[in-house]
Amino acid sequence: MDFFLGCPTKIRPEGDQAPRVCPRCNNAAMFAAKSRTWFEFCFVPLIPMRTKHIWMCGICQLQTQMQPGWEPAIAQPGYQHPNMQQGYQPGYIRPK
Repeated sequence: MDFFLGCPTKIRPEGDQAPRVCPRCNNAAMFAAKSRTWFEFCFVPLIPMRTKHIWMCGICQLQTQMQPGWEPAIAQPGYQHPNMQQGYQPGYIRPK
C-alpha cells in the first residue's frame, strides 16, 4: 500500500502589499509573505511544522527572512527599472 507523504512549503502574501524594490533584480515586485512548511498525507495539509515571515520577489523568486531594522525600499509612483530606457519600444522590420 502506497502512502503519499510530503512536507511542501506554501507561501501566502501578508500585511502591507505596497510594491517594494528587490535588491537582486531591481524590480518593484517584492512583497511581505508568510512561508509555512506542512506535513501532508495524501495531498492534504495536516500539521504546520515551520513558519517564517519573509520578503519575496515575485520575479526573481528571491526570499529573505524578515529582520528587524531592514526592509526593501518602497517603490515610488512611476518607478522604472534602472536598465530600462524611457519610452523604449522594440524595433520591427516591416516587410516590403
